[in-house]
Amino acid sequence: MSEPVPSTKPYLIRALHEWCADAGYTPYLAVQVDDYTQVPMAYVKDGKIVLNIGMDAVRNLHIGNEDITFGGRFGGVAHQIIVPMSAVMGIFSKETGQGMGFQDQASTPMAADVEPEDKPPTPSKPKLTVVK
Repeated sequence: MSEPVPSTKPYLIRALHEWCADAGYTPYLAVQVDDYTQVPMAYVKDGKIVLNIGMDAVRNLHIGNEDITFGGRFGGVAHQIIVPMSAVMGIFSKETGQGMGFQDQASTPMAADVEPEDKPPTPSKPKLTVVK
């Protein structure tokens, strides 16, 4: 039995976070709040929250393969934030808007989930015609 392939999502988030830091941009994380997400609920709107995860805004940022954790202040009050990878909708630069959005993995077919057709398509044979 083969082990499941790790998700690319945390790797892409780490890469875009690093790109923002290198370029002097502020990385923002768009989050769909669920039962496992720990954020200050007063700042959640329509089940979503956007978090500044720049090094100047957070402390002890950890972007792991399962979740993103850090300490942050909201309205002057310290909070411990926990965002499961499944809740991350995207990461982008505040200044440019460049970044990446993520689709719900349940609705995205993976290459391993696609069944091959029974037979490969037969290429059509070229037809020769006499031209006078």
